Amino acid sequence: MDGLILFAHGARDPRWADPMWRLRDRVVARSPGTPVEVAFLDIMQPDLPTAAETLVAAGCSGIGVVPIFLGQGGHVRRDLAALVAAVQERHPGLVVRCASAVGENDGVLDALAACSVAALPEHDAAGGAR
Repeated sequence: MDGLILFAHGARDPRWADPMWRLRDRVVARSPGTPVEVAFLDIMQPDLPTAAETLVAAGCSGIGVVPIFLGQGGHVRRDLAALVAAVQERHPGLVVRCASAVGENDGVLDALAACSVAALPEHDAAGGAR
């Protein structure tokens, strides 16, 4: 069985993680039966090794890690790589596959563009149509 980890940065404000939990629920709805965990790089819990332990304990022999970042910066290239290496050292038979940062996906960029355009006012400050 394969599991999935949605990996994000984390923040001090616990409300920051609300979209991550909603994303998790949507992933579970699209892939019933797939164990899905959320993990954070910094400040929030669980961290990636803890989320991986949860999936291994649930019987997963493979884990996909999806970085919920806009780009492939240092957190994805260095920090995530080091965390994955530590997980694989602890579980040598575990197959871990990291996806590209979600912001590299054209579908995600299209969705962000649509949200951005939706924020445009329909009328200018004088009340006229744009």
